[in-house]
Amino acid sequence: MQQVDAVIRQSLSSQVPLINQISEYIIHSGGKRLRPSLVLMSGDLAGAVSPAHHTLAAIIEFIHTATLLHDDVVDASELRRGKSTANHVYGNPASVLVGDFLYSRAFQMMVKLQNMRVMEILADATNVISEGEVLQLLNVRNIGVSEQDYLQVIHFKTAKLFEAATLLGAVQCQANAEQEEGLATYGMHLGTAFQLIDDVLDLTGDSEKIGKTLGNDLAEGKVTLPMLYAIQQAPAAQADLVKQALLEGQVSQLDAVLEILHSVQAFDYVRAVAQKEAQLACEALSVFAPTAAKQAMLDLANFSVSRQQ
Repeated sequence: MQQVDAVIRQSLSSQVPLINQISEYIIHSGGKRLRPSLVLMSGDLAGAVSPAHHTLAAIIEFIHTATLLHDDVVDASELRRGKSTANHVYGNPASVLVGDFLYSRAFQMMVKLQNMRVMEILADATNVISEGEVLQLLNVRNIGVSEQDYLQVIHFKTAKLFEAATLLGAVQCQANAEQEEGLATYGMHLGTAFQLIDDVLDLTGDSEKIGKTLGNDLAEGKVTLPMLYAIQQAPAAQADLVKQALLEGQVSQLDAVLEILHSVQAFDYVRAVAQKEAQLACEALSVFAPTAAKQAMLDLANFSVSRQQ
């Protein structure tokens, strides 16, 4: 990861001072580096980590960071990872444009690898992520969204980049088709589990640990699975309260909403769904023999469900 960070610092260089300033602010603001780590872990499992893996990991981090910049503008967010968002500090226009810079720099870096398969995977992933962003926007305050629709947004918006990260690690090692499929499947299910737990922590986590204000999704009218489950399972009057809170972004009703979600065991349900996704991720690695690298990825899948931040 130190070598990945070195690639990131080198690749952020721009002749425009504001780009350097905002890029540094975002990249070094305390992220988990989970997605680039997956490139290295999958490369380790599929063969060996090479300098090309470091570049791919940096590319994945740039794409992820660009999506965060754009997300925070769309959501009018003011806090991420316990710090003020870039749009709150520098303004929306600068954040959007620097996000564009990170996307384009990522594509410059992938072209230099001169691997058409890598470019295809990253181009497809970036396009799917954009579709997921639009789908999520269409679902805002849509209390009629189904669980299947919700999971589709997660698969597009979050899990697709996890899938790309693990697949790229294998592709760069020239792994066989079965190994590629196993790692890609692992990434998709891991990303789904990760986002499901994020949605739980948005409502039940420690705001200092998760680095943002609790109830953001409620305030933004995002119908996540805990709230969707409560709407479907709670008595009519309680379901109506959750619906109204979502439609009007009533954070003042957060305590009442939480009481309803707990009463119908919504968080237990979502954690169970996430646990199933983590188990599917683990099963996808059955094509690999037991190694320290495989065990690390199995541990990560289990951690994705039990984490508190």
